[in-house]
Amino acid sequence: MPEASNKVSESTALYLQTHEGAASGGAQLFRRVADSQRDRPWGPEVVQLSREVAQDLGTLRRLMKQLEVPRNLVLGLTMQAGELVGRLKPNGRILRRSPLSDLVEVEGLYLAVRGKAAGWQALLAADPVRFADPVQLLAERADDQIERLAVIHRTVAAGVMGPTTTDD
Repeated sequence: MPEASNKVSESTALYLQTHEGAASGGAQLFRRVADSQRDRPWGPEVVQLSREVAQDLGTLRRLMKQLEVPRNLVLGLTMQAGELVGRLKPNGRILRRSPLSDLVEVEGLYLAVRGKAAGWQALLAADPVRFADPVQLLAERADDQIERLAVIHRTVAAGVMGPTTTDD
């Protein structure tokens, strides 16, 4: 009896490579934001989320290896370069950090996790049997991360744009 292959379709392989590249950029963004916002009231939660996102990336890479999908290093570098370009955001300040930077960064984290969650959901929809484990757990974890980031987002937005804030 021939041995069953773990290989996936070319479309699925490309999809996984794309999400791995984006996840690499997302993990880099999380590390940077966790470092820059470590001393904020929500900082410890962002640090914990950063650890989880790095673990999720590791799980994705192990899944790709199991499915015989190689990493696309060019795509990964392109996504990481995109994260670097994203740092050049207008925030009303040139020489020092703007309070608006915290909000824009948290929104970047939120969008990164939303994209990750969509990726897990797409894999589950495409092949629920093959991707049931560990993708279902990763999808649930992403949903939890989205909820936690939504709380942080509301807190940061209220602090930055609330009626009693000043721009100094």
